[in-house]
Amino acid sequence: MLLPIADGRALRTTIGRLIARHRLQLAVVVMLQIVAALTGLAGPLIIGRLIDAMTRGAADAATVDLALVILATTVVAQAILTRFAQLASLRLGETVFARLREGFLESVLALPLSTVEIAGTGDLLSRTTSDIDSVAQIVRFGVPRLLITGVTAILTALAAAFVNPLLALVLLAGAPLLWAGTRWYMKRSKAGYRRQLASYGRLVGVVGETVEGAQTIDALDLAEAQRRKIDDALLERRNAEWYTLGLRSVWYPVTTLGLLLPVVLVLLVGGIMIGGGIATAGQVAAIALYSMQLAGPVEELVTWMDRIQVGTTALARIVGVEQVPADREPGDARPQSDRLVAEDVRFFYRDGTEVLHGVDLAPTPGERIAIVGPSGSGKSTFGRLLTGIAAPTSGRVKLGGVELTRLPIPELRERVALVTQEQHVFVGTLADNLRLAAPQALETELIEALRVVGAAGWLRALSQGLNTRVGSGGVVLTPAQAQQVALARLVLLDPQTLVLDEATSLIDPRAARGLERALDRVLEGRTVIAIAHRLHTARDADRVVVMRDGRITEAGSHDELVALGGEYAGLWNAWHGTAGEPPTH
Repeated sequence: MLLPIADGRALRTTIGRLIARHRLQLAVVVMLQIVAALTGLAGPLIIGRLIDAMTRGAADAATVDLALVILATTVVAQAILTRFAQLASLRLGETVFARLREGFLESVLALPLSTVEIAGTGDLLSRTTSDIDSVAQIVRFGVPRLLITGVTAILTALAAAFVNPLLALVLLAGAPLLWAGTRWYMKRSKAGYRRQLASYGRLVGVVGETVEGAQTIDALDLAEAQRRKIDDALLERRNAEWYTLGLRSVWYPVTTLGLLLPVVLVLLVGGIMIGGGIATAGQVAAIALYSMQLAGPVEELVTWMDRIQVGTTALARIVGVEQVPADREPGDARPQSDRLVAEDVRFFYRDGTEVLHGVDLAPTPGERIAIVGPSGSGKSTFGRLLTGIAAPTSGRVKLGGVELTRLPIPELRERVALVTQEQHVFVGTLADNLRLAAPQALETELIEALRVVGAAGWLRALSQGLNTRVGSGGVVLTPAQAQQVALARLVLLDPQTLVLDEATSLIDPRAARGLERALDRVLEGRTVIAIAHRLHTARDADRVVVMRDGRITEAGSHDELVALGGEYAGLWNAWHGTAGEPPTH
């Protein structure tokens, strides 16, 4: 499933809102463009008048000198005015793009995590990279050039009509070709560019999952299957590019003919009109120069129209992110306690597959529960429901009597938090990364949080301590260090209920064991639900819950379940016999 794409109405609403917000700056830009264009139109008019004067023998040296001075003055004035007009246009473009980018970032951050998981990262990543770049080009350069060329084209046509209205009509000779070619192109290009951008998102997603899962692909000998997926994505990308290239290979020659035709016809018809006394040589020369001036702006308009097709398609994909419906509607009720209860929880994927079948769980506040079971048993899905990331298809998950999806996200995260094995180190300082959980935290609190999770040693080794830049372009943290940073955020967030989804699985077993012992002090008195990969986590828990095929099959303490001799006992005996390393489930 891809994220939605805005329709024409939503797109026009967004553009109209941006224009209304910046209408004063836009008015200034348009006025500057008009004045600059008018100044540039003086040249052909002066040359035409000078030719007529020389034809009549009424032009002496003083007249020619004056005309040249005026012509030079208009050229200099046009250059100065054009410079300021372009500067104002670029400033407006940067301002509009900044607003658009900020709004898009807010929309991305507000996306429900469940929606992102279903849509995948490829589509979202392509919207935040290539689509943003396409829109940036249009806003920064396309809009200013459209304003300049549009105003210039209109005023040039009006100037030609002022010189000789009848001959100026010849300038419209190429209009039917331009209109027919552009209409043909526009009808086909929107779908073509939408397919092209979607193919890029698919390719990014496939390549990204290949890089991230390289070890798994190699271990399971899936290289050939993954290569076929990449080849299919590349083939679709190529076909999408070829389709739009084919459209342009027809449209460009037609528009070029439409631009050159008026220039030729002005000279032919103008010669006939001079012979019939309907036009003067100066008028024909002036309109011929105007027709050549008009070809430039119109050609640029046509060129930008192609880029605008890409830009508007990209903008529709960006605006589409704003149309993703919220997955929750916070209410006014507030939890009366920190007791987390799951009642008859069922969950279906979009294809109708039920992965949880009436699961019940009611941890006692302060209890530590370990959830174990084979891969695909529904452990992680249940963990996401327990933290309110997604809502159950039926049944309820409540905190203090209030359903999790009825709580505002900030309050929910202060009470219930999830830490998984997949952690991200953001570009910035180490302190910036930690303060994502507690923006007002003091430096001493940050250091203490790192000490608690066993990161004090490598923190001291950093040249600038908490002010060391990490992530891309900075110090690259190991997976274990990144996980410690994530757990330190958890310490700073200080929630009452924690769900740990294999949170230490990327760390060496001995280091993970030491980290978990350090965390014991932090977890004291809190409700902890650990989705366990290493069974020593289950051994230390107050209660062990075994899941299989979306159901709880066993529950009890470690000793009780081992003595029972059931599924958990089999897992424990298999794990215990491998020198502390669990089997793959």
